[in-house]
Amino acid sequence: MNRAINSTMVFDGDCGFCGRSARFAVNRVGVTCSVIAYQRVDLAALGLTAAECAEALRFVAPDGTRFQGAAAVAQALRTAPAPWRALGVAIDAPGVRVVAEHVYRFVARHRGTVSGCDTEYSSP
Repeated sequence: MNRAINSTMVFDGDCGFCGRSARFAVNRVGVTCSVIAYQRVDLAALGLTAAECAEALRFVAPDGTRFQGAAAVAQALRTAPAPWRALGVAIDAPGVRVVAEHVYRFVARHRGTVSGCDTEYSSP
């Protein structure tokens, strides 16, 4: 099954770091899921809220299953070609998943100092 069909990665379009990361995912990694800022999508149709999307990256699979944080990154990477797809599988592996989530949360808490956040919409 092609996980990219109708799958969506939803990021915070008001965050410069998030926008740059989304552009990287599309332009360099080659994810084939839809990539869109939560401010520009019908969240209710995806089963998401603005508060959830402001808190962490979200990924909605074709069957409606929702992922957040590091798990969302892993799912998005699984829509990309090798070697990125393998990285998505590795991030989701038991043991690695816990570490990946801690890293994701650290970066999310410090995203303004890691690479700068701004209030300008950042579309991929």
